[in-house]
Amino acid sequence: MHEPNSPSRQRIRIAVSLFFFCQGLAFSSWASRIPTIKDKLELSEAQLGTLLLMMPVAQLLTMPFSGKLVTTYGSAKVMRIVAIIYALILCSIGFANNAYQLGAVLFSFGIVGNMCNIAVNTQGVAVEKIYEKSIMSSFHGAWSIAGFTGALIGLLTMNIGIDTLTHFIIIFVLILLNTLINYKYLIPGKSDNQEKRSMFTKPESTLVQLGIIGFFSMATEGAMFDWSGVYFKDIVGAPENLIIVGYASFMVMMAIGRFVGDYIISRIGRKRTLQISGILMFLGMMLSVLFPQFWLCTLAFMLVGIGVACNIPTVYSLAGQNKNIPSGVALAMVSSVSYLGFLLGPPLIGYIAEISSLRYSYGVFAFFGLLMFIMTSKLKIFRETKDNSV
Repeated sequence: MHEPNSPSRQRIRIAVSLFFFCQGLAFSSWASRIPTIKDKLELSEAQLGTLLLMMPVAQLLTMPFSGKLVTTYGSAKVMRIVAIIYALILCSIGFANNAYQLGAVLFSFGIVGNMCNIAVNTQGVAVEKIYEKSIMSSFHGAWSIAGFTGALIGLLTMNIGIDTLTHFIIIFVLILLNTLINYKYLIPGKSDNQEKRSMFTKPESTLVQLGIIGFFSMATEGAMFDWSGVYFKDIVGAPENLIIVGYASFMVMMAIGRFVGDYIISRIGRKRTLQISGILMFLGMMLSVLFPQFWLCTLAFMLVGIGVACNIPTVYSLAGQNKNIPSGVALAMVSSVSYLGFLLGPPLIGYIAEISSLRYSYGVFAFFGLLMFIMTSKLKIFRETKDNSV
């Protein structure tokens, strides 16, 4: 156990934050080059859409295995290996010469990305135990900052004529350096609960409920990531050069929300934070539906960004504190349900928009916030304790 004011405790937190940052940097670097890769391989929108499904499908299929891997070998050992493999696979995307090669690489990218996700969040849970307070939101804030950084690096490399492969090699070097410098500060991460359990054991009801709350939040995130630009263009009628404002306002407020989230949780507790987040999601989405004017929609998307900011960090933190199941396995269970929201949310928006309108589909998604509020109010883990900061 580290002393409260021990420098090593702060150093561990910095190291884990940098691993969160590097994971986000790898993913955002790939995302920044999607248009370039689409043009290079001459892919249609339908082909690209199918290929983009390879990553989430791979992640869902390997969730149980990733949890078991982290539990068996420890999150630190897994993290320092898969972080480098993840960056290597990123580089291999630059070698893809056709859709089949790209699909295979993206499937592998999804598998290893999921291992990184479970390992790094297990590290976050372990650091929270040292600090004995909520700090998970700041780790996810580092991931969000990496999203901005990766996009800026991608924009810079494209504008100065650096090809995709060279761009990805630069990112690989950065991730390799981080791993070599910071892996020794990771917490071993082996679970104290070494009870033998099947990878496909029936999950506890509390974990399922946490997963559903995560589903509502990630479905909303997915809707904002993939459809905010279209909403600003088709529904708000924003000028071409201002279409990005909706997405940017959402992302900025989500990042800010994650960095202040731990302070908020320490003041009002996890239960009230999740409840308020659900209400903000509902209000933001409904405001954009009822008043689709530029400035009001910008404000609305900011509310949604704040609303989703702390949900996944909080849900993961609660799952990792489960006393009956090892942290890695519990996180994998909750992630499996939560990530379905990110996978199914954007297509669902499209289907609803097809039979009605995009504006109506956002109205439907607004009620995910209310459902999240109701579920949080009834969540067993909060009913069993007087301290809602749990």
